[in-house]
Amino acid sequence: MPTPDFVLDLRAKVGHDLLWMPGVTAVVLRDTPSGGREVLLVKRADTGAWTPVTGIVDPGEQPAVAGAREVLEEADVVAHAQALTSVRSLEPMQYANGDRAQYLDLTFRFRYVSGDPHPADGENTDAGWFPLDAMPPMSAAMAARVASALEPGDVCQFRA
Repeated sequence: MPTPDFVLDLRAKVGHDLLWMPGVTAVVLRDTPSGGREVLLVKRADTGAWTPVTGIVDPGEQPAVAGAREVLEEADVVAHAQALTSVRSLEPMQYANGDRAQYLDLTFRFRYVSGDPHPADGENTDAGWFPLDAMPPMSAAMAARVASALEPGDVCQFRA
């Protein structure tokens, strides 16, 4: 899904100024018949990077609901949130068009329910399941988000 309408409305008022936005990362896990686990990853159309599903929380939307919505929109997979696993303020960034943003990332562990992953909304060029010991290369930040969802228990990590 392209930039949400509420962000476009804000941009019409503030131009390229820094926007503070809540974001979600949905680390979707499923068990395999052989007793292993797999993670759902998508290949971003804009950068070519493999990542868990990420997105912006809409105004008034609950973050876990936003994560489930993003997984369905981006990969056509139904998943249920199990735990908030990491909270981190990301560094400010600048998009190619000059827009500046800074995100508060809320990473959730999700349990797979149904669906066959594929790039469903144009934001990604690929989507699929990967064994935890055979994930494609990804940034250290994204690998840390996946790792937080693999931690035992339901304790959230507050990362600096």
